[in-house]
Amino acid sequence: MKYLPISFLLIFSLITSCAQNNDASIEEEEKEILRYDRADASILKGVYIPKGKEIFYTSGLVAPVKDPDAEVGTYGRFGDTYEQSIGILERIKETLDEGGFAIEDVFFLRVYLAPDKDGKIDWDAWFKAYGEYFNNDENPNKVARSTIAVYALANPELLIEVEAVAAK
Repeated sequence: MKYLPISFLLIFSLITSCAQNNDASIEEEEKEILRYDRADASILKGVYIPKGKEIFYTSGLVAPVKDPDAEVGTYGRFGDTYEQSIGILERIKETLDEGGFAIEDVFFLRVYLAPDKDGKIDWDAWFKAYGEYFNNDENPNKVARSTIAVYALANPELLIEVEAVAAK
């Protein structure tokens, strides 16, 4: 019987510890995703995703074929940078939906832009398409984003590839 007080203390400690851990778990789940804004920019400085949130990653997505009858090797098959950007953003929405996420859940994009046949990268086409999906009245969320110029993508008809990361 002399061990009863020690057993009691151990049980009490375990119960107290479990209750504190449960409270901590509830607090973690209640934490919001924090977006560190840059008021003068269309993208964020950074994003904090607290423990306990669900995260979804897409692979690098490319534009769907716009015109299968267009001559191979022309931009008529997939469109120009703007058309490809819109096609990719729609594919991102569809992919996110498959995983139970929405475009509003996206917090990060990695964008690869390739030059056209004249060696020019159409940055403005991508920026315009981005503005139709983020940082607007329909979806006021901005994202953290990297936009990178690359020598080429795997298919020379493609001008852009985008990876998305979402959390909720």
